Amino acid sequence: MTAAVHLVEAGDRGPLLLCLHGIGSSAAAFAPQLAALQRHARLLAWDAPGYAKSPDPKAPFTLDDYADTAADLLRARGQSAHVLGVSWGGVIALRLAVRHPALVASLIVADSSVGSGADPAKAAAMRARAAELAELGPRTFAQRRAPRLLSGQAPAALVQRVTDTMADAIRLPGYGHAAASMATADLRAELPGIAAPALVLCGDQDRITGPDASQALAGALHKAAYVIVKDAGHLANQEQPARFNAWVLSHLSITDHLPA
Repeated sequence: MTAAVHLVEAGDRGPLLLCLHGIGSSAAAFAPQLAALQRHARLLAWDAPGYAKSPDPKAPFTLDDYADTAADLLRARGQSAHVLGVSWGGVIALRLAVRHPALVASLIVADSSVGSGADPAKAAAMRARAAELAELGPRTFAQRRAPRLLSGQAPAALVQRVTDTMADAIRLPGYGHAAASMATADLRAELPGIAAPALVLCGDQDRITGPDASQALAGALHKAAYVIVKDAGHLANQEQPARFNAWVLSHLSITDHLPA
């Protein structure tokens, strides 16, 4: 099953870079990448089905459904893409590479994991999120969660921006579908079969998935480089965009032979 999605695009030349946001976010999370990398690549960032400006899917979505929807976007453009996924978006990106390997030129997986299904406690906590959102509403839910996504040194303006992005993006039933997909995800057995070259990044102060999860992910992939982003929490692409973007551009230069 697939669904229609709202897309934000930037750039008119270079390789295609598909950007998949985290479970509490939207295409707005990639504003630093859309602005800085559009001279080097054509960027495509989605609001996942049931998020922000994308319509709600007609039935509950699984991880495979999210991956297949991303695959449809690439097929519509008639080409493969480099796929950048943050957190939950990274899990979708990995699943996309498993199900549709010909469509994935390379992976950039940031502050992610093999899925919450690998840990029963984390899976249970993930399943409980929909009820918490229903009880609190998007704004209060975001105010409680957003500060933990950044380092303790993050400026107040960034905390507010992350909070606003989350509050504007999440709603039921879409968030509940996403949480359920993450709670059942366990990609450990599938990672060694992914052939696409991968760049795995993680903020050194990530308090959500953490460097250990990213390092384990990178170690299981067939061809992967692992990078720690200094002075960043779980949203390294937003908290340290210059450092993050430099690594992305370096990866694209190597894998797509971009000019310096």
